Amino acid sequence: MSSALSPSLDVVAVGNAIVDVLAHADDAFLEAHGMAKGVMTLIDADRAEAIYRAMGPGVECSGGSAANTAAVIAALGGRPAYVGKVRDDLLGAVFRHDIENAGVAFACKAAADGVSTARCLILVTRDAQRTMNTYLGACRELAEADIDADLVASAKVVYLEGYLWDEDNAKAAMRRASRIARAAGREVSLSLSDPFCVNRHRAEFQDLVRDEVDILFANEEEALALFESTDFEDALAAIRPHVKLAAITRGAKGCVVISGNATHTVAAQPVYDVVDTTGAGDAFAAGFLRAHTQGFGPEVCGRLGNMAAGRIITHFGARPERPMADLYVQATA
Repeated sequence: MSSALSPSLDVVAVGNAIVDVLAHADDAFLEAHGMAKGVMTLIDADRAEAIYRAMGPGVECSGGSAANTAAVIAALGGRPAYVGKVRDDLLGAVFRHDIENAGVAFACKAAADGVSTARCLILVTRDAQRTMNTYLGACRELAEADIDADLVASAKVVYLEGYLWDEDNAKAAMRRASRIARAAGREVSLSLSDPFCVNRHRAEFQDLVRDEVDILFANEEEALALFESTDFEDALAAIRPHVKLAAITRGAKGCVVISGNATHTVAAQPVYDVVDTTGAGDAFAAGFLRAHTQGFGPEVCGRLGNMAAGRIITHFGARPERPMADLYVQATA
């Protein structure tokens, strides 16, 4: 059954509400602490405290993959909302302030008790790679009851963060959001988030992609992992029958967007001052969805995605430092 109401929002993003702590580090630091460079690793409270003590001076800013995407959509002039769980503690207040200040509607009620708000300890090396150590904390408490049916149905697209699949409560919340969106005639989009995340949940992600997802976001490594492909063209062929759109990012090569039988290769925007690649994929999804929700085709969506990612990696952190509406104008002209 389709909703009788026209959507009032572009995107509702559902994800892990996390405060990032970013610091510079060298490869020796990563090796000394047993970190896999360039990936996200889930950690417990004790390890979070140990890494935090060992890190150099850091910068705190609100993060979380889907929350970053929502913030960039707002910076591009879109109308986003966000669903994610925080505790009513200091970091929870920081997260709420930051996302609302970015222009994102955040209606999810904070937990009054339980574990603290999540944080991600991010080590950025000289090559701009980011190695993430995530303590999920209150994120683990996101549940079906936190999904507002009216909010989800009011958006053109619901955007789901693959990292949520690590927790059963959050998984149920994702499924509820997907059901509501589909019943309202809206689109469901999924970010695969991380190759290790894909490897942990491959069979379930395959089912999601086959049965529920309209728009799939992945980087090249995640796309290869999804159907255990060893060749990029084979990965595209495996994904193609199951979704309306798939946008696969390839770093400096730009992106490939598949739509039905068509394949669109979109070159990256030149970036000469890469500072930190944190949030590049999140920004790409934001740019893509900003254009898509306004009715633009795959090439324009890919172009704005590339431009948004290119802007984000020129500064420290995954949230926009200034409005990005100029990129929307350039990409859609």
